[in-house]
Amino acid sequence: MMKRVHVYVKGKVQGVFFRAHTRKAALRFHVNGWVRNLPNGRVEAVFEGRSPEVNALIDWCRQGPSHAIVEHLDVCEETYAGEFDDFRILYD
Repeated sequence: MMKRVHVYVKGKVQGVFFRAHTRKAALRFHVNGWVRNLPNGRVEAVFEGRSPEVNALIDWCRQGPSHAIVEHLDVCEETYAGEFDDFRILYD
């Protein structure tokens, strides 16, 4: 079963390479989508892939890389669209 989620990560998640590590984890789990920093200090991401792999990436985000401090993780399920063929870091 395929799954898509929109994720918002709050805490000390900018300046700790959260985006780069999320991309590495997404590639390891074979999940497509994107990740970016938000002006309010949170990290936003969209994950698409097989349900077990997307769930594994969500679980990884609950802790993040070693220097991150994740205070809260919002996960909103969306309709799977299959619109991504890789995982990217977006820069605004």
